[in-house]
Amino acid sequence: MKKEVLVSDIAPTESCRHPDMTNLLRIINKHNAAGGGLIAILGEIQDEYGYLPEDVLRIVSDQSGRSLVDIYGVATFYRSFSLKPRGRHLVCACLGTACHVRGAPRIVDELERQLGIKAGETTADKEFTLETVNCLGACALGPVVVIDGRYFSKVRQSRVGQLLDEARNGFDSAEAAKDKRIFALNVNCPHCNCGVMDETFALDGLPSIKVNVSHGGKEGALWLSCLYGSYSVAAEFDIPANVIVPFCCPHCERELTSASTCSMCSAPMVHMLVQGGGTIQICSRRGCRNHMLDVA
Repeated sequence: MKKEVLVSDIAPTESCRHPDMTNLLRIINKHNAAGGGLIAILGEIQDEYGYLPEDVLRIVSDQSGRSLVDIYGVATFYRSFSLKPRGRHLVCACLGTACHVRGAPRIVDELERQLGIKAGETTADKEFTLETVNCLGACALGPVVVIDGRYFSKVRQSRVGQLLDEARNGFDSAEAAKDKRIFALNVNCPHCNCGVMDETFALDGLPSIKVNVSHGGKEGALWLSCLYGSYSVAAEFDIPANVIVPFCCPHCERELTSASTCSMCSAPMVHMLVQGGGTIQICSRRGCRNHMLDVA
């Protein structure tokens, strides 16, 4: 029998001493007016504070009319949200089966040793937070480590120190296309097998992936970065956060939606073929960063 969750059951979270009420109301009203969901509200708040302070969550509950239990449920369900302050740099290491057998536990041990913390903790200087997950969707490339949203494949213990130093110094996005550890993908439509790369529109310094999308009676192009691990995107018209949009091939115009759903938000996944073998799937919900790569 499922136990009912009460507000009194909610574990204490970090508090924000002086939340900016004007800005909070702007965020809440903006997404409410646009029909956006709670995920979009919490996402923008976390972008603002770096985490979800308890005081702010209570304000969201009061001003939006949503139950604090519901808000807490969403905040704890999605791994992208945090109820505690994170460091300036977020390091996430995969301990899934494929990464585990390739030595991921040794990578985590080395990260813990060099940072002086355990997984789930933040360094005293608030510089780094270290987390582990069961899967990052790139099993063929393990061990995988993600630092500040940037994916690094086949990581070895000898590289850990270098990666942490580069994070401290700041990754240069302009050099992303030259970084061999951040790999670019060329993709095709799974229906007509035509390439969907756009040489005329660059993102992250490389040709982008071009698809067609529609929402609210509008239709137009959407460009995605071809760098795996990058979230750079551009569109011909605004797409509100938390909205699910259909992705279509610009050649055969067939929908690219796969039969699988997002493990983070349950939205349909978008399926494309990787040239040279394999598939990539990305979530069709605006703002969700879930994606999965299967390289044959």
